[in-house]
Amino acid sequence: MIPESAQPDCHFRNFSVLLSPTPRGARLARLLATEQLRSWGLPHDPAAHIVAELANNAAGHGKVSGRNFRLLLYVIGGTLRIEVTDTRGDRLPEPREAAPDSETGRGLALVAALADRWGVAPGLRPRKTVWAELTLPAPESPKPGTPHPGPTCASYELPTGDKAPHQAPPLPPAAQTHSRE
Repeated sequence: MIPESAQPDCHFRNFSVLLSPTPRGARLARLLATEQLRSWGLPHDPAAHIVAELANNAAGHGKVSGRNFRLLLYVIGGTLRIEVTDTRGDRLPEPREAAPDSETGRGLALVAALADRWGVAPGLRPRKTVWAELTLPAPESPKPGTPHPGPTCASYELPTGDKAPHQAPPLPPAAQTHSRE
């Protein structure tokens, strides 16, 4: 039997990083998010665009000298949640209509168009978190009789020893699942 602490949690993934509130920090947020989603085997579009817009807003409008912003990605079940927390809780984002010839002002409109849900949550003073959620595509079911690639959450070892004639065959552990990680 495998101890519970040795079994990885296959239903919850997260990634968090603090970044400087600069254009370089916003760019790095998008690059790190793209790489993290790729390592999880998840599509990076439109999530990378959402991260870029939220990080750019944190670096531009949520900037306080000497204070970083935080990027948090996590997956629970079939939902990817993107959170960007900055230290300007006094400046809440408001979607607005940009002038047709304006080069800025469309970030939240893009987030609203790309995300399934989004919003703003106040944090401990002076923080605020702008979040967006994406429903992930359902993983493809393997065809019957084909091998299941990728590691499992818990390895299964065949039982050793003889069993009594009236016993049913052993069942695999309940935690054994196939994952695309």
